[in-house]
Amino acid sequence: MILRAVTLAAGLAGAFGAAQFPAYSQQYLQRLGGAVDALSQVVADFDASAAAEGLSRAEALEELRGTAFVERRRADMIRTFERHARLQSDLAVLQGQGPFMRAYHALRLTDRELAGRAWQAFEPALPMTFAAALFAAVGFVAGSLSCAAFLAALRWPLRRRTMAA
Repeated sequence: MILRAVTLAAGLAGAFGAAQFPAYSQQYLQRLGGAVDALSQVVADFDASAAAEGLSRAEALEELRGTAFVERRRADMIRTFERHARLQSDLAVLQGQGPFMRAYHALRLTDRELAGRAWQAFEPALPMTFAAALFAAVGFVAGSLSCAAFLAALRWPLRRRTMAA
């Protein structure tokens, strides 16, 4: 009886947690768009400065050599270009997608900085949409099955002793 109650509680926790995904992924997507806009401005400014000197981006990055500060700035810009490209790619895939496709592409919701900021601003609730209900159902099943499997694994050594005796 207690194990069933624990399994039910795990299922309900899974349901509540999974029901948060549609709203959280929307919050992440909004922050992703803002981050891409901000990084696009930095990239455009760098490229404009390079073009004003008759340099490509790669040539301008090569010019950033010399002192420790300039080398550090060069490394910062390289990371900025890489992050901009990654986030822009993520946004292109996620933009205009509903919660089910965002779940399908969940690996594109993994920028630590954006995820942390989205989580800070996110307020859990139990939204009453079809998508949230479906995510809740999947979460309930996943939570229940995970808990049942965990409890069965804990009981397994005890069953073997009982059967051997």
